[in-house]
Amino acid sequence: MKPKSLVLLSGGLDSTVNFFEALNQSEVKLALTFDYGQRAASKELQASARISASRSIPHKIISLPFFKDFGTSSLIDPSKDVPQGDELDISSLEKSEQSAKSVWIPNRNGIFLNIAAGLAESMKIDLVIPGFNAEEAKTFPDNSEKYMGALTQSFYYSTSNRVMVQCYTVKNEKVEIVRRGKELDVPFGLMWPCYLGTDAWCGECESCLRARRAFIAAGVPLETLPFAKAGEA
Repeated sequence: MKPKSLVLLSGGLDSTVNFFEALNQSEVKLALTFDYGQRAASKELQASARISASRSIPHKIISLPFFKDFGTSSLIDPSKDVPQGDELDISSLEKSEQSAKSVWIPNRNGIFLNIAAGLAESMKIDLVIPGFNAEEAKTFPDNSEKYMGALTQSFYYSTSNRVMVQCYTVKNEKVEIVRRGKELDVPFGLMWPCYLGTDAWCGECESCLRARRAFIAAGVPLETLPFAKAGEA
């Protein structure tokens, strides 16, 4: 019997591929999206709703307005600029560590996953599935396999059914995730991998740059995707 799962679906590349992998590996009972005042909130909510509806999976949105009190991350503070274009160098770990500080939100994934685990316990669900990846784990430790294991250990004590954290892409770079997405027939055009809430994917923020580089390396034509700018990978 397949385990029951709850997928944390932001509508980005990693969470979307995990959603489609979860459809194969588990019985997906719910897709969960958070509105925490992020710049791309409306786009992420629309994308996650479209993706979950495409596979007839119930979709729930939880608002977390208190995130506005969590410092001055450029993702939630409109007075701060999100690093873009020439400010970024995704091939440099040192520069990526610097840019990560601008978009870091204290304990964001910890809060998300604890809420998801509580909801999973109430629904008798076995797994919560975030969208982690090895590439961004280098600068965001709350994307790492160690963090995922630590949360599972924590949930052993804090949930009566011992909810586990499962992520199918935690060991993968972005290009590997895109390749797996192609195998799963993921509708990439429905996603929203961009930090901004503009009409199209900006193509200039770090999230867009990493996604674009991966799409190019995996042979996905950029003209099939809603990038505002082609740019250089």
